[in-house]
Amino acid sequence: MSSVMDSVIFRNIFSTPASSSIWSDTQRTSYYLLFEASLASVQADLGIIPRQAADSILAFCHVSNIDFDELRVQTEKIGYPVLGVVKQIVQKVNALEPGLGEWAHWGATTQDVTDTATILQLRDTLDLVAEALNGITSELRILCQTHKATPMVARSNLQQAVPMTFGFKMARLLATFERHKQRLAEIRSRLLVLEFGGAAGTLATIKDGRGLQCQAALAQKLGLAAPEIAWHTERDRIAEVGGFFALVTGTCSKFATDVKLMMQTEVGEVSEPFYPHRGSSSTMPQKRNPISSVYITAMSATVRQLSAALYDAMVEDHERATGPWEIEWIVLPQMCTLTHSALLKTYDLIKGLEVHSDVMKKNLEITKGGVVSEAVMMGLAPQLGRQFAHDLVYDLCRRSVQEDVFLLTLLYADDKVRESGLSKEELERLCDPANHTGLSVEMVDRVLAGTQLGQ
Repeated sequence: MSSVMDSVIFRNIFSTPASSSIWSDTQRTSYYLLFEASLASVQADLGIIPRQAADSILAFCHVSNIDFDELRVQTEKIGYPVLGVVKQIVQKVNALEPGLGEWAHWGATTQDVTDTATILQLRDTLDLVAEALNGITSELRILCQTHKATPMVARSNLQQAVPMTFGFKMARLLATFERHKQRLAEIRSRLLVLEFGGAAGTLATIKDGRGLQCQAALAQKLGLAAPEIAWHTERDRIAEVGGFFALVTGTCSKFATDVKLMMQTEVGEVSEPFYPHRGSSSTMPQKRNPISSVYITAMSATVRQLSAALYDAMVEDHERATGPWEIEWIVLPQMCTLTHSALLKTYDLIKGLEVHSDVMKKNLEITKGGVVSEAVMMGLAPQLGRQFAHDLVYDLCRRSVQEDVFLLTLLYADDKVRESGLSKEELERLCDPANHTGLSVEMVDRVLAGTQLGQ
């Protein structure tokens, strides 16, 4: 085991079978072969190479024909796997008819093949990400609708602040994931671009003005956009998608952090989905640890750290670089598998989240009315002045804590409050947390309407 993604024990926690398959040697090599087969095909169509050569190259370009042991040896010797693949194509096709295999890889360079394969792998990864995001937003809409009026405490600096609703909390999360879906749609057009330019990107080896024709036809065959110019050492496309992975997993981690805090024994407002022994302790039988949230947090932090490496990889020298490019080979598979796993764990967490609305209501009463002090202050402000009302309620809140009595009791007995003219019924209304959730419900409805319009 060289990483948790390779571990038989951990690999399905820190990665997923679908994402790992995309970044496997088999899939990467399959995309190398797809590039070579597609290049030969379009070049035969344009009369750049003989049709017989193209047909023979196409016939070989299946991953089952690759000797991976030999490819490993060649990669260790050469430093790159592409030439090892090309050598096998040339050797096998030449065995059919001497010289036919020499038309393989015509006008291309190693980085053309490698970058295009990486783009195809990222395309497949983004398809998985899009599916996961759709699942997350679908489940969040259910939570928002179900709990849009469920009152709970909003927290600031880990302290009780004012009342809000749980639906409002989830709607903020939903709105964020909807923005990520927009980002993903925008990124695709910039990312899904062919790399085919030859040694220095100028397509100098394809004569008679057919270089750009070949490039456009190859892009179309691979389902990618043709580049406006070579991008061998302009790595903004890769860095941008890495930044996106950091953003989207950062949102997963924010949610997981809130779940961890809300699952604390002293809070108890939500619980992760229950499975027998899930998150249990080897020595404390009573424990139910927020294990999914723990993994989401760890994976998301790792993705953020790895994204920084992609920004380092942007600093490449001249037209073909000496080293930074290889950073992408190291971190992209990890980032993509970690991101997909974090998203799926977030989906499962949201779908099975246990919401304890009775505990949320109970927690609103912990401060004995302090949580609605803002409402009381603003209720008194028109008669007493906002600052005077603030200081008055501040002193009463302090007494409420010191004397362990409800704020409402102290309000009834205070001379200044009586002078304000507020009735007992008005004071009781101000002290009911359910009456001070502001526009929580309306804002939830607005988010839900907006996401539905965007479907």
